[in-house]
Amino acid sequence: MKLSNLSATIRLSLLACSTLTAGVSGIAHAEETDANATNSVERIEVTGTRIKRAAMTGASPVTSVTAEDIKVAGITRVEDLLNDMPAIFADQTSGQANGATGTATVNLRNLGTERTLVLVNGRRLPSGSPVDGGIGADLNQIPAALVERVDVLTGGSSATYGSDAVAGVVNFIMRDDFEGFQVEYQGSVYQHDNDHKDMQRALNDRGFPVPDGSQWDGDTHDISLTFGANSADGRANITGYATWRDIEEVTQDNRDYSACAMNIDATGKRVCGGSGTIPDGRITDFDTYDYKVAGTDFVPTAGTVYNYGPLNYFQRPDKRKTFGLLGHYDFNDSHTFYAEFSYMDNRTVAQIAPSGSFFNQVDISCDNPLLSDSQRNTLCGPGGVANDDGVVEGAFIGKRNVEGGPRQDDIRHTSTRFVLGVRGEIDDNWTYDAYMNFGNVSYAQTYQNDMSTTRIIRSLQATTDDDGNVVCKSVVDGSDPTCIPWNIFDPANITQEQIDYLTMPLFARGDTRTKQISGYVTGDLTEYGVVVPGTSTGVGVVFGLEHRKESLDFNPDQGFQSGDGAGQGGPVLGVSGEFDVNEFFTEFNVPLIEDSEFADYITLELAYRYSDYSTDKTTNTYKGAFDIRVNDQLGLRTSFQRAVRAGNVRDLFRSAGLGLFNWEDPCGGDNPTLTVEQCARTGLDPSKYGSNALINPAGQYNSITGGNPDLEPEKSDTISFGILLSPEAIEGLDIAIDYFDITVEDAIQEIPEATIFNQCAINGNDELCGLINRGSTGSLWLGQDSITAIDTNIGSVETSGIDFDASYRYNLPDDMGLLRFKLIGTWLDKFATQNLPGGDIDDCAGRWDRAVCEYPVPDFKSNFSTTWVTPWDANITATYRYVSEVKEFARNDDGQVIDGPVPMTARDYVDIAVTWNASDNLQFRGGVNNIFDNTAPLVPNGPAGPANGNTYPGFYDSLGRYIFAGFTFRL
Repeated sequence: MKLSNLSATIRLSLLACSTLTAGVSGIAHAEETDANATNSVERIEVTGTRIKRAAMTGASPVTSVTAEDIKVAGITRVEDLLNDMPAIFADQTSGQANGATGTATVNLRNLGTERTLVLVNGRRLPSGSPVDGGIGADLNQIPAALVERVDVLTGGSSATYGSDAVAGVVNFIMRDDFEGFQVEYQGSVYQHDNDHKDMQRALNDRGFPVPDGSQWDGDTHDISLTFGANSADGRANITGYATWRDIEEVTQDNRDYSACAMNIDATGKRVCGGSGTIPDGRITDFDTYDYKVAGTDFVPTAGTVYNYGPLNYFQRPDKRKTFGLLGHYDFNDSHTFYAEFSYMDNRTVAQIAPSGSFFNQVDISCDNPLLSDSQRNTLCGPGGVANDDGVVEGAFIGKRNVEGGPRQDDIRHTSTRFVLGVRGEIDDNWTYDAYMNFGNVSYAQTYQNDMSTTRIIRSLQATTDDDGNVVCKSVVDGSDPTCIPWNIFDPANITQEQIDYLTMPLFARGDTRTKQISGYVTGDLTEYGVVVPGTSTGVGVVFGLEHRKESLDFNPDQGFQSGDGAGQGGPVLGVSGEFDVNEFFTEFNVPLIEDSEFADYITLELAYRYSDYSTDKTTNTYKGAFDIRVNDQLGLRTSFQRAVRAGNVRDLFRSAGLGLFNWEDPCGGDNPTLTVEQCARTGLDPSKYGSNALINPAGQYNSITGGNPDLEPEKSDTISFGILLSPEAIEGLDIAIDYFDITVEDAIQEIPEATIFNQCAINGNDELCGLINRGSTGSLWLGQDSITAIDTNIGSVETSGIDFDASYRYNLPDDMGLLRFKLIGTWLDKFATQNLPGGDIDDCAGRWDRAVCEYPVPDFKSNFSTTWVTPWDANITATYRYVSEVKEFARNDDGQVIDGPVPMTARDYVDIAVTWNASDNLQFRGGVNNIFDNTAPLVPNGPAGPANGNTYPGFYDSLGRYIFAGFTFRL
């Protein structure tokens, strides 16, 4: 079949991988092509199908990032580049501290890392970490120096690749035929001018230190070595790499906009908030009394808070080493053995504010020898709060362990991966590929500077022994002879001995393991006569079998599991489980029309996969798509794909345990937003309505979460259709526009705690009311008071919108080189979650909040870049990145969605980069991202985990200008 010019450029564009801008549209022109070159294109495998074809395109839209894109962006962390792509949302990044897993993950369409399948050369990576939130593949395993390109296929792909490809696939294609020796180095640093006048005013109003002037920090050094050699007869190649990366930390006290926990007061003014667990000892019942230590006295707390922001890491320190080998050997012209080995060791530290007594409930005796006379008189004298027995019963004690320093979570992941396979040609019509893929990630966690709740309670119950020494009661009764009294009533006299007794390290170990054995044959049935009448190309087919086993073990120590770590928010429980799945899959590529009067070609793509899980679940996934090329100027594509995701090991087998979620109890404080009757449905005593005891100043509340072995696999349907334009009137212009609609039914996730609460309070749902457990104070944040939210199959999640991808090339006159223009973007129409079948639909498109949407979900993101390919062996690239405004999600009394008080205003960033080929062997590069030092939008009391430093790191440029320089030397 003679291919049209449009078809030719489509088929060669991704293969060329020559653009210097982020992403390659399905109709981008190759630099040089002609009809003769087109007809000799080698058949290759494309992301999205296993059928080999003479093009890297199909009915499913694929965006590619090349090795040059990575260098021009100055990126050493692959996730940073992907997160700038409009279809990708930030998840686990280096900017997270509280709740960090230590991994780097990718989240397509905001559907979650667990619904985004990550591949290397078309084969799975293992789960990134055994901890909660770490199940997505860890991109730290990817050596950027060896990446040839990254293909991002959005939309369900389970029929081709199996479970988890609900949102799509990210496929890293690695160089496996390198010859020679190459060394690359890149250094980078962040620079920011502290000039946020409003935040500086808020800091001054609170008396907190104010960062000012120019700040340089967050240094990164990245070195990579790549080497390769071919055998003398040209039948074998081995390619190796080794990389080392060192990233320095950034603390939040180095930026004026993150130097305190920002909030918004009743007048709409920014103020510095904080935690009610303060450095001074605090004793309260959250109702009738609330005192803090001032010298030797008790004085009213009067809204005193602790500024927990400054010590938190805004960028975690990180050290990573990788090395690996890729090789192949041609037995003959028809059969090839190939192998891959990779190793990664990554260690990072997440630092947050000091631990302490987070309102442990203790009986304080009036004869406690650590009380001063003034303090004793306040508690036990006339008008005091002690009972007739001289005991202050059930006092809540708050004391931040500033003397002991911040908490540090030392997280280490070590991964190994082996691939052994053989591929080749059976005859002129049939090929095969069979491989074994083994991946393992080992996890080691050491949590430093937390405190023991048990020891805190013992240390606060002081008495005197027979010799008049101040000791713990547990020393006298022999239950804990090592106990040292903690003198919170006189913090100036807290000693290292006291801190050493209270402090406890916590340890956890674990691993994830993936075993994949797969084999398939591809065939061209032309010679068998399986040809649609009127066409000359026969049906292409794939038939394959696959066995996969997933295992996960997470083993926290007794300190974690008992919940004795005061700063953990509850017990951290172990998980151990595994499952396997046996699968059959097939694909058909059916040319329906070729070289007709009304179309160059129309091809039908079909795929099907049957999966049988050891958990007694079976699934069927399938795909139907049309790829249409009308002529040189117009192409069309449309597809329907059914994808599935079976519950992973954590979904199925993790035990229920206490954790934290972001919220504010609408029944508490001075201005409750629910009525007394509504709050009573949640178990609140009407006498406690409006109590400040219900409000946690840090905005964190308790929830019980866990897995569910009865989960059904979730199902998703993806509908897409697109148009490809290459108008003759504008030579060099290519445009791709694709509509997508992804609906996930029976989605595996918990019902959000805020939804459980609201459904109970507002709608009187008795089943959900039974999941709310208020304590004696009525709170949902003290002790074991909590909302239970176990994983289940919720109603649905649906997202839809339009992707666009346009490129234009213009040859400058007078041999001044070439200009390349590139525009990619996504307009989001809908991101709607129905947590309960038949219940309210929460549409988060264009919105953010703390409990429902959490992450910002802008309804428009785009990148526009221009590259000047100069005649002096230098390229200059400028990129403009835009993120639209995101409004706060809220509901009024009638349940209608309204705009909350805090919008996240639109942001735009400008980047510039230069590469210069100094010689055939040496290239220099440098650049500045966010050249105008635009500050990220700020949010008050952002959700712990996704938010950090009053913004969303990873999603926005949170640290200021990013300045980088590097070189590549090759022999």
